[in-house]
Amino acid sequence: MKAIYIPQLLKASEKKQEIIVDEWISSLESLTPVRGSIQLRHGGTFLEVAAIAETIVTLTCDRCLKQYNHKLSINPSELIWLDKETEAEKDYPLEREVSLEELTESLPPTGYFEPETWLYEQLCLAMPLKQLCSKNCQRPQPLSQEQQEKNLIDGRWSILESLKGKLSTDN
Repeated sequence: MKAIYIPQLLKASEKKQEIIVDEWISSLESLTPVRGSIQLRHGGTFLEVAAIAETIVTLTCDRCLKQYNHKLSINPSELIWLDKETEAEKDYPLEREVSLEELTESLPPTGYFEPETWLYEQLCLAMPLKQLCSKNCQRPQPLSQEQQEKNLIDGRWSILESLKGKLSTDN
């Protein structure tokens, strides 16, 4: 997906643009391409962004560790403020105080909007926090004491184990 030059949206009819999405997002490991659409509207001091998209991703169950496919569907909308003081890349220190006003998305009014990056972020936010392959998923049953002991003994030591048994019976 190509980056959208923000001032160009002002020249579009009704200051809107729709992007049809049917492609792979390079940062997202999915089984199917992301399909849907993104609508952009320039509101003078803000960009209104909305999307409807879906794809299928492979997740790992938190309980049984099996892999399963999950349909990821999103329908987000967001206002991104256009701020002249916003620079594309600021060199922030690793730790710093952040005011409440800084907790908003903003872009420079003469900059670019990256639809692929925005869509990737929205899909990542939609990933389930608790990844379970089914409602009835059971955690693996612990091994019995006998099975645990059997698994702890390395087969290469079996000859020494048999010698140990013979030595203890000879005494």
